[in-house]
Amino acid sequence: MPDAPVTVGPSAVDRLHEFANEWLTVPRDERVSTFRSLDASIASDFFLGMDAEDRALLVTDLAPHEQRVWTRLLPSDEVADLIQALDEDLRPTLLGMLDRTVRDEVEALLMYREDVAGGKMNPRYARVSPGMSAHQALAYLRLQAAEQVPLISYVYVVASDDRLEGVLSFRELILAAPGRAIREVMHTNLVSVSEELDQESLADVLRRNNLLAVPVLDPDGRMKGVVSIDDVLDVVREEATEDIQKLGGLEALDTPYFQTAFPAMMRKRGGWLSLLFVGEMFTATAMSFFEAEIEKAVILAVFVPLIISSGGNSGSQASTLVIRAMALGEVGVREWWRVARRELVIGLALGVLLATIGALRIGTWQLAFGSYGAVFPQLAATVALSLVGVVAWGTLAGCSLPFLLRRAGFDPASASAPFVATAVDVTGLVIYFSVARAILLQ
Repeated sequence: MPDAPVTVGPSAVDRLHEFANEWLTVPRDERVSTFRSLDASIASDFFLGMDAEDRALLVTDLAPHEQRVWTRLLPSDEVADLIQALDEDLRPTLLGMLDRTVRDEVEALLMYREDVAGGKMNPRYARVSPGMSAHQALAYLRLQAAEQVPLISYVYVVASDDRLEGVLSFRELILAAPGRAIREVMHTNLVSVSEELDQESLADVLRRNNLLAVPVLDPDGRMKGVVSIDDVLDVVREEATEDIQKLGGLEALDTPYFQTAFPAMMRKRGGWLSLLFVGEMFTATAMSFFEAEIEKAVILAVFVPLIISSGGNSGSQASTLVIRAMALGEVGVREWWRVARRELVIGLALGVLLATIGALRIGTWQLAFGSYGAVFPQLAATVALSLVGVVAWGTLAGCSLPFLLRRAGFDPASASAPFVATAVDVTGLVIYFSVARAILLQ
């Protein structure tokens, strides 16, 4: 008799991922009961994976004995993040629930702003002395691991006065001869950051040096803690989300989509949308300025959407590329001229491409339907030359606007695609009707 088929249920990872997605839609007044209904292992993993803001909302609604249990599950740097996300009146209560050692570490971290290296670091890290042998260092690390040192990818060599002297990977330590001194195998070409380095620059240091963690030093070169790549992943995600939202033409949201209240959503979207609407009013003004030209050749109005959308699209492409290049450190403010020259050439080439397509379209319609009469050669030339000018100008304007914003001290991501398109629309109309006046209406 064949064996009965074995039914394999969803793994713990799958159930955790599924619950994390469902959590975003759970009303706040039901979150505590929903959280309490979880299996202990799922609840623990989920709590440890929450960001500070969501964790603060949950902890605020828990009973005091539950707050104590769950808060003590966190490492000291995440407790500091949690406390900073809480309302002011709840902070002393939560601090009082901590063990003395952890409380001292958390209070030290709270002295820093949360968006600098000092506020992101973990004061517990794997450390050894330069005079230890590799065998002694491994034994010492076992003791540190028992004390909840969270990361032993790197082992930091620290002198008795807490000055950082070197670093080596855990793999290098394992492979070292047992009797060999740590000072003989450590690396002294160190990458470190200061306590006040901002979080964006901190993430960039880790990325550029391909590090899993970086030590934080005070002005005297003493070790204060370690910032791991995990500590800045949320920063990278938040910055990318903020840039994407700004590129879409709205103010960045401070909370997840389903947790953003209606008034906040209206405020963050309505302001930019109103500004863009006012900008588009200038397009109507430009159209009225060329009313006489439109009356002489009504067919010109048919191609207005084609012309202005081409300029806006090319400008949006250029601004998006430049903003991303700036974010990755590929382009600096002083390189505007190099970028402008490159984008102008690309814009002209793209304009010629679109002009060819536009002229072919006009010629095809004329041959098939006789749509444009005897003026179709002049009309084709007008549309083609306008497309070259508008696309080249849109590309140049789109690549330049992020530089202007950065120079003025604003976020380049504010040069959103809708904003660039709106700015190019008016100038596109001016170019179009000026070319038409010279070719078609002379």
